Order: sequence, then C-alpha cells, then structure tokens
Amino acid sequence: MNLAGQAADPSNGVYFVNFNQDFTSLAVGSKTGYKLFTLSAVDNLVKIYENESEDICLVERLFNSSLVAVVSLSSPRKLKVCHFKKGTEICNYSYSNTILAIKLNRKRLVVCLEDSLYVHNIQDMRVLHNIRDTPANPMGLCTLCNGESSYLAYPGSSTIGEVQVFDALNLSAKIMIPAHESPLAAMAFNYTGQQLATASERGTVIRVFNVADGSRLWEFRRGVKRCVAISSLAFSPDAMFLCCSSNTETVHVFRLDQPDSPGQSQQNLPQPAETGAGWMEYLSMAVSKSANLLPARMTDVFSQGRAFATAHLPFQGVRSVCCVVSIQKVPRLLVASADGYLYVYEINTAEGGDCVLLRQHKLDGKETEGCPPKAPSGDVVDKPSSSLAMPKPEAGAISSYAGILKGSGSADVMSVVSNSFAIVVSLDSDKLREMKFATELPPEGPLQLDDDSEFPPVTQKTE
Repeated sequence: MNLAGQAADPSNGVYFVNFNQDFTSLAVGSKTGYKLFTLSAVDNLVKIYENESEDICLVERLFNSSLVAVVSLSSPRKLKVCHFKKGTEICNYSYSNTILAIKLNRKRLVVCLEDSLYVHNIQDMRVLHNIRDTPANPMGLCTLCNGESSYLAYPGSSTIGEVQVFDALNLSAKIMIPAHESPLAAMAFNYTGQQLATASERGTVIRVFNVADGSRLWEFRRGVKRCVAISSLAFSPDAMFLCCSSNTETVHVFRLDQPDSPGQSQQNLPQPAETGAGWMEYLSMAVSKSANLLPARMTDVFSQGRAFATAHLPFQGVRSVCCVVSIQKVPRLLVASADGYLYVYEINTAEGGDCVLLRQHKLDGKETEGCPPKAPSGDVVDKPSSSLAMPKPEAGAISSYAGILKGSGSADVMSVVSNSFAIVVSLDSDKLREMKFATELPPEGPLQLDDDSEFPPVTQKTE
C-alpha cells in the first residue's frame, strides 16, 4: 500500500501517498505538510484535515481514528505520534537511522529502518521488541496484518525472495516462506492475516501463501513480455480479489477462486460453448490438466492464473498504490499515483474485463488548472475536486543524530534503552490510562475514536 517518492523534489510536491488500513481514508504527504481525506462517494473527496507546517515524507493514520504517525523530510529519524483533530503531539521517538516505513494496527505500531524493525505497543507506545540485523532493506519493505493476529512480514534475504513472518503480538518468529527466486518487491496480508501475497523484483508472477504452513494457494502471471517494478499489492476487504499496480500503465485485479479439486479429470473439462470461454482459454485449461506431459517451466506458464480484470492508466513509468473497495455498496478500484491524482474505476465483480474510469481527483486538494491528464478513450473524467494522500520518507544518509529524548515533570516514567537509541518518555498516569482505554477492546468494523479524551498529548523536551 505504501508509495515512496522516487525524486527528492517531485514536480507535483507529493512525497508519499497511502490508504489507511481499511481503505476508507487516504493521506498525502508533500513539501508543504500533509492532508487526510475520506472517500465516501465517487464524486466527492472530503478533506478532513490539513497540516501546513513542514515537509512530510511519511504519514499513517490508524483506521478512522484521530491518531496519526508522521515523519518529516527535514527530520527523517524522528517519529511523531499526533492527535490530528486536536492538533497536538502525543509523543515522539528518535532512531539511529532514517525511518523508511511505519505500519499500524489496533495493537501494534512498527517502525522499519534499513537494517532493523521496532515493535511498539500502540496503547502506550512502549518499545516491546527490536528485530536487529535484518537483511538490507533500503525500500523499507514490510507489511503488518490488521486483524487480531498482528503478523509482521519483512524480507528474510536481500538476494532471494524469502519472507520472514513475525508474530508481533506474541513477539516470536512465525514462519519463513521461500516465495521467489528474485528479491521481494511487494507484500500484503489479507485482513485476517491468514494469507500473504508476494511479488518479486522481476514482477511477472504474483503468489499467495497460507501463512499457517507456508503452502502456496494461488499463483498468477501478471505478464510474460517484460519485467516490471511492482509498487503495491492489496487484498479486497473480503479477500475475494487481489489487485496489483506497477510502473506500467496497467493495474491488474486477480480473483481468488477456490482451487479445483485435485481429482478432477480431463474428461470433465467444460467445453468452450458451455463456459463462453475462447479457444485459447480452453487450451490453457486443457494443458493445466495434463501437466505431467509437458516440461515443468512450460506447464507453469499455462497453469498460472491470469488477471480477472484490468484498468488502464493514462501514464506509465510512475509508481502507484491501488485497492478494491466498496463505496456506497458498489465495488470500485482506486488507484492513487505519484502523478498527483486519484483514479476511480468501475469494476465488474461478476464478469471482470476492462475497468471503466469514472472519476479522477487531484491529490493536492485544489481545483485543476487547465485540462487534467488525458484519460483512456471512452472514459468519463471530471475535473479533480479534492485529494487523498499519505507521506513516506526516502532512504538517504543524514549527517547528525537528534539525540536522547527526556521527559520532565511529575509523571510515571517509561524508559527504553537499546544499542541503537535511548528514549525516556514522560507519561502522566491519567493520560496513560486514557490512551490505553482508547485502544482496548476496539469495536468490530472501522475503529472510531472521536471523543476528546483519546490519545492526550505527552509533553517532552529534547536536550
């Protein structure tokens, strides 16, 4: 879901864009601050918050709550946890290196550096665990399950596509999955954390694994003509679809049908007239049922699933993030890209095929000056009305370290010391209880934290 800017100073000013955990909100980080939007209708993007303070390169919102975690480009080692509705800072943490990614769910907040990960308890922001000496991860690739399991996945190797799954709730290693021969490029859990989708740097094959035992459930071929850079993978909330965006002009949507029973024979294959499929699809089905008669590599190409639906973007060579969601009970494909636009497509969940572009919205929250980017022929495009986005930091060397944070005043003091950094956080007892209450026993569905006592600010001083 995360999109890191490829240029230090992009022309549209957008450094980062990302959806929240349940795809109901979008955040944009830019050189002038960050904005939060909610998408409740195709025609409208509602801006719910705007901060114009500093250059924000990473921002993550906790579901629909008022808790956000932000990192600025001017202080790439410092994480700020804020209550955006009050405009207050709850706490901040400094690390030994540039923060490349932040992941949140209702129980954990994970900070990813190039060679380590820090697992925080989101109720009081204590550091629970530090995963040290991870393989070089310059893009900050990791993903956190949003369900009760709180599984965390990150690359287990920098040379091949191994995935290490860590149980962030019980703070123990779960499983290592050998997913690809090439290094990983993208990963995503479904909501429950039972399935994990992966893509490698080659970008031709998308695989879905069972997290419990590491077995492969599905394998899809994005294409055979060229290798691409996969920028995002995302399951639909019901885990029936998996969408994939890359640096090409095509967004692929795969349907996660139940696998065929292994005992089905070739004689039971449906005929083209019965299924409405073309002869090429029938040939692919026939070959997949007679795999033992062909070389293994050729069989793999024929047996891999193809895209159920596709959307064509009016550009290529630009990274994007995508998701399949239900807006007003109607399925839509959303694509937010580094060109500064959010594209809304209609998707036919029964028959698939080409997705129709319904609207495009500018991600800076302003009306479009002049003509918007040209859309594919036949698509209906309105002028952008508002925007959705989230910020994220870029990897890079920095020349100084912010130092050690110390609390002050009469308070309960929580101290965390590791080889990489030392933090002393001052938390008033009443405020600590309020923060814990705000995140304990969350209701089913999107998390709503709207009362004034949630996540009160914590005073800190930096020496």
